[in-house]
Amino acid sequence: MQNEQFNLELFFKALADHTRLRLIHLLADDEVCVCSLVDSLETKQSKISRHLAYLRRAGLVAVRRNGRWAYYRLVEPTDPCAARIFRELREHLANTTEQQHPNSQIQE
Repeated sequence: MQNEQFNLELFFKALADHTRLRLIHLLADDEVCVCSLVDSLETKQSKISRHLAYLRRAGLVAVRRNGRWAYYRLVEPTDPCAARIFRELREHLANTTEQQHPNSQIQE
């Protein structure tokens, strides 16, 4: 691993949750307000914020604040191997029809 600061264990733990995978899918290539994510997933803001914080600690999302609003976007991991895995995961999620409904299960 070229970047010793990158935490591979945290990276995989971040990807091992259904809600976080849904968030990654919903963020796609756009910056999205937390309120939009809450509406899309039909869940509480506190739950969404908790999962976004986990993704942020893992280095997979960045946040921009504008007044009281928070906008999140995906960022590529600093580790080249993790970045490749993340790109492939995002491509898989984009092609998985089960991602279209908030209560769906990830296709295996």
